[in-house]
Parts: sequence; C-alpha cells; structure tokens
Amino acid sequence: MGSNESNDEDGLVCAYLQQPDGRWQATGWDGVRAWRPGDGLLWMHFNRKAEATRSWLQGGSGLDALVADNLLAEETRPRALTMDGNLLVNLRGVNLNPGADPDDMVSLRIWLEPGRIVTSRRRRLMAIDDIREQIARGKGPRDTGDFLVEVAGLLVNRLSPVIEQLDEAADDLEEQVVTGEREEVRTRLASLRRQAISLRRYLAPQREALSRILGEPVEWLHERHKAQLREISDRTMRYVEDLDVIRERAAVIQDEVANRVAESMNRNMYMLAIVATIMLPLGFITGLLGVNVDGLPGAQDTPWAFAALSAFLLVLVFLQILVMRRLKWF
Repeated sequence: MGSNESNDEDGLVCAYLQQPDGRWQATGWDGVRAWRPGDGLLWMHFNRKAEATRSWLQGGSGLDALVADNLLAEETRPRALTMDGNLLVNLRGVNLNPGADPDDMVSLRIWLEPGRIVTSRRRRLMAIDDIREQIARGKGPRDTGDFLVEVAGLLVNRLSPVIEQLDEAADDLEEQVVTGEREEVRTRLASLRRQAISLRRYLAPQREALSRILGEPVEWLHERHKAQLREISDRTMRYVEDLDVIRERAAVIQDEVANRVAESMNRNMYMLAIVATIMLPLGFITGLLGVNVDGLPGAQDTPWAFAALSAFLLVLVFLQILVMRRLKWF
C-alpha cells in the first residue's frame, strides 16, 4: 500500500467512480471536476491539509459552506448531522501509523449523499486503506449506505486489539503489585489511565453519533444498513464499558500501590520508634555517668564497675524487648 498516499501533496488522496456494473474505477482531479449528478456514485478522499483541497471544497465542490467548513475543521468531536436528507458524519479511529500512540485517534470527516461521498482526514487512516483494498479486489461498497457501514465497522474492528492490549496491561500491573514488584508501576499505570481516558473521550460520543443516525430520516439508508449500524453501535458501547472497567481497575491498582507504599513507610517508622525507645534509657544512663565529676561510684575502688554497668544495660535492653513483645508492639 506504499503508493496509497502518493496524491497527498495535491490534496486528492484517491477518487473512485462506480460503474454501471457496480465495479469501481480509479480517477483523478479531472474526473472529480467533470463529475455531474447521474454519472454514478463518486467517492473522493482528501487530505485536508492541502491547499488544493480547501480551494475545491469551498469553491468547486458545490457543497454547502457548513459542510465544507466541517470537512476542513482542525478539531471536531464525533457527531452526525442530517442536511436535506444527506448525512454529515465525523468519526474517529485508532492511530495505527508507525511510531504513533493508538489513543491519539485520527479524525475522519464524511459527507454522504446518494450520488457522492466526500471524506477528508489529516493523517492516514487504515480503515480507508482497507476499503481501497476491497475496491481493488472488486468487492467495494455497493452504495452510499454500504460505504457508511463499511467505514464505521472497520473503525470499530481496529479498536479490538487496542482494548485487549490495555486489558492485558492492567493484568500485568495487578500481578506486579501483588508480587511486590513495584518498579515502574506508577509510570505504566499513568500511561494506562491516560490511554483509557483518551480513547473513551471519543468513543462515547461516537456511539451516540451512530445511534443518532438510526433515527434520522435518510431515505437511502435502508433497514439493512440500520441493523448493521445498530450492531456497530452496540459493539462501540461494549468497548466504552470495557474502557470504564479498565479505568476502575487502574484506580484500584493505584490505591493498592499507595496503600503498600504507606504500609512500608509506617513499618519503617515503627521500627525506628522501637529502636529509639530502646536506646532512650541507655542514652540517659550513659550520659549521666559520663558527666565529668569526681567520686562516681566504682570509678576508683572497683575495677569491674564498667563491666557490671555494661551487663546491667544489656539486661535492661532485654527487659524492654520482653515488655514490648508482651504488649505486642512487634
């Protein structure tokens, strides 16, 4: 598919005109400009960053200004809008381009009418490549409704492995916390939560957009299309619920990590307190006897006085430990 993006510079990534026998034939700018209603279903896919795309959509396409502006907008959330029996749809797909984060979702803007389909994007979207491969094999969409179903379905299909990877990452983090291996857990946990939140941010409104299409009065969207879109909407909702579960699991893991860190710190502080308690009387006695005053007991008359004092201190430590054990301090 290395040649799929060869037309990015002039704005038109690809264009196909459906023939009377249902097959799709590739065309270019000349075919796009020459197309008239009744010539067959025309699909045009644009790179919205190109100036040629902006010029044609705003001046030569014949599209309503609102439609053209939406196809060129920098940032939009998933939504669906009906205009004169046609559909304006914004969808999002996971970013599977090399070196990209899947949660950095790619926006696809679609204008659908019975005889013409216009799509635009800023970054390459694998779902569009899949449709182009289907067309190359002679199995492309049969009509405008089929195109919408194909695109929506392929976008959802690409989500499945990404959600599974997030779920497996949550499993690994839970196992690391349970086994006490907490190295890099916080960094990975933050990344997991960020990805889940980012994906859900677009999937939830995308599900609402697909559900809204089902209730719109669009004549060319048949019951077969609506049934398929309903299934895609339900799958999207399941993925949203899966992301909610992953976020909740991440929150539980975060709490467990915080509890274990706090428990470790409390244990260390407790041991320090025990050591300080043991050393306090020893420090007091040795400090008292270390005062530079003549006539301390045993200093001159009894040579073994220091050894006796040391033994007394050891016995005192033993008694302190015994009392603490009886009190179940440790």
